[in-house]
Amino acid sequence: MKACIMCGGEGTRLRPLTFERPKPCIPITNRPSIVHLVTHLTNLGFTDIIITVGYLGNKIQKALGDGSLYGATITYVPEKIKLGTAGSVKNAEKYLNDAPFLVIGGDHVTDLNLHEFYREHMNSTAIISIGLINIEDPREFGIAELDASLRISRFHEKPSPGEIFSNLASTGIYVCDPMIFEFIPKDRKFDFAKDLFPLLMEDGYQLNGWITRGNWNDVGSPAMLRAAEKWKLQENATTCMTGTLNVKNAYITGPVWFGEDITLGVGSRIIGPIFIGSGVIIDDNVIIGPYTSIGENVLIKSNAKIFSSSIYNGVIVGANTTISGSIIDIDTVIGDNCSVGHNTVIGPRSVLRNNVIVHSGTRLWPEVIVPEKAIVKEHILNENFDTRCEGS
Repeated sequence: MKACIMCGGEGTRLRPLTFERPKPCIPITNRPSIVHLVTHLTNLGFTDIIITVGYLGNKIQKALGDGSLYGATITYVPEKIKLGTAGSVKNAEKYLNDAPFLVIGGDHVTDLNLHEFYREHMNSTAIISIGLINIEDPREFGIAELDASLRISRFHEKPSPGEIFSNLASTGIYVCDPMIFEFIPKDRKFDFAKDLFPLLMEDGYQLNGWITRGNWNDVGSPAMLRAAEKWKLQENATTCMTGTLNVKNAYITGPVWFGEDITLGVGSRIIGPIFIGSGVIIDDNVIIGPYTSIGENVLIKSNAKIFSSSIYNGVIVGANTTISGSIIDIDTVIGDNCSVGHNTVIGPRSVLRNNVIVHSGTRLWPEVIVPEKAIVKEHILNENFDTRCEGS
């Protein structure tokens, strides 16, 4: 079975995490998120994978290679100009025109049974089947209305409050018949939800819905990224060690995944589910709470407290510092006695001096230096980097 993974977006809504990596390469439990996706697809039998690449596409190729490590064959199709979702798939038509195929975003993290989805489509007469999920607030999604045969009778992209007729939101995962290529213009921006679906429905073609059961996240914001990592951590049911764990008079409550050469200081407490990468040093009397992921070669100094956060490679966390529900990018240095509030994102190679307070919901751009005793209440940008954080 074939799958087409779309990886063309810049990920501006996830800045500062996407200045130096594409969205699909943001780490989740210290692996690029697209590795989780490809592993899931191949386990379901989608072993012929076509990936459309644009922004920093070379890093996606470096992360996945030819796919042999995952039991897949991967073909990369570069997108020289922005073509939209349907346009990017049209750009890969020559690899997809011989049988129905799955389409999925490269920033998706999911455990949905997409083989069942594919099979349901093959048993129908629909030209496209759309994966749908129940969601409380569907305003940022396309919504669909179904009849009893699961045929879509109405579809509306990003409805305003008075236009919400359903809470069945599109996951952006489709199974498509190659016939769709007849309706997608070449070398022009064209989207599935905005352009192709209305066109097909107007012409009387059948679109079906498939109501999902399970976990799905399109990692479109820092909060969604943290939510995806939380349920990936929940998948670990047992404690696992791959190398040396140097520990004395500390407390470990699993499940915890330990990398190689970990040092855990006296009186420290680890409460899983937690992922800890190789080369991590945790000093005395540190507490690390559930749903935390720590990258490689991280130093966490004494009496620090970390709860439900993502700490990337090479970070230093100072003594008596507290981090809650936040994402700290690579090689950042956080001083002593700091407080980093919930839903904060700190860009790579930033420096927080001692006694800094960062309020919830703020973002710090790469290589920012925050002076001692500062109170950060709003985003701190760096003029050497683009300042936009809205869009794709």
